[in-house]
Parts: sequence; C-alpha cells; structure tokens
Amino acid sequence: MPALRLVPQDSDRRPGGKVLLIDDDAVLLGLMAQAFADAGYMTRTAENGRKGLLALDSYRPDLVVTDIVMPEMEGIGAILQIKRRPRPPMIIAISGAGPGGRRDYLSWARHLGADEVLAKPFRTSQIVALANRLLNNHSNHLAG
Repeated sequence: MPALRLVPQDSDRRPGGKVLLIDDDAVLLGLMAQAFADAGYMTRTAENGRKGLLALDSYRPDLVVTDIVMPEMEGIGAILQIKRRPRPPMIIAISGAGPGGRRDYLSWARHLGADEVLAKPFRTSQIVALANRLLNNHSNHLAG
C-alpha cells in the first residue's frame, strides 16, 4: 500500500523568494522586513540606494522594494541601475510626499522601470499582497 502524502492546498503555500528592502526610515524598514518574513520571504535591508546596490549582487533578490527619496542615492537612481543589469529583479517603488509630490515620484519610478508603485502610508499587508501578485504573475509569465 502506497504511503499517504499530504499535498498542500494553494492557500497553504507560502510564496517564498528573496526580497531586498531599501528605505531610510528604520521603523518602516523593520516593519516591512517582519511582514515579508512572516509571509515566508527571506529579506535583506539597506538604508539607501547605494547600499542596496552593493547588496544586490551577493543577495540576488527576486524583488526589490525601494523608497524614492533617500540620502546618498535616491530610489530613482537605484531603479535605473538595477534595470540595466542582466535579469534584473522585479521592483516596487514606494514614496511619501516630497517636494514634487508623491504622484510625480511614483510616476517617474514607473516610467523608469519600477514594475509597481505604492504610495506611503500603506499597511504592510498591502505591500506583501502586491509583492505576491507581482511575483506570481512574473513566474506564471516565465512558465507559460
């Protein structure tokens, strides 16, 4: 008699994958890291675009979540450099209101290569759901 195997239902599967979170707000960075870890992702954090790019090659994330307005290197510069790489990860750009208004920053980010954008403030459940959808659509596109 064959051994009984339990097959997880789709709702039981955890997405997994690697996420690089880039933001100069340490509190938000910690909240996002915890939310992604709770959802089954491995995470690494960086406090600005320059440090995020340094982590990119060794960590090789499936997804980068980056703030736009940060010291040393802003998110727009990071997005441009990430998208120039072979097989770049998916990118979600996040931003609060800045001197030009958050809509301008987020529309620039999308135009320059961000796959999705999300305005601050947001609930961590929103960004995790957006990441799940983005990565699932991307993996389905690659498989199909």
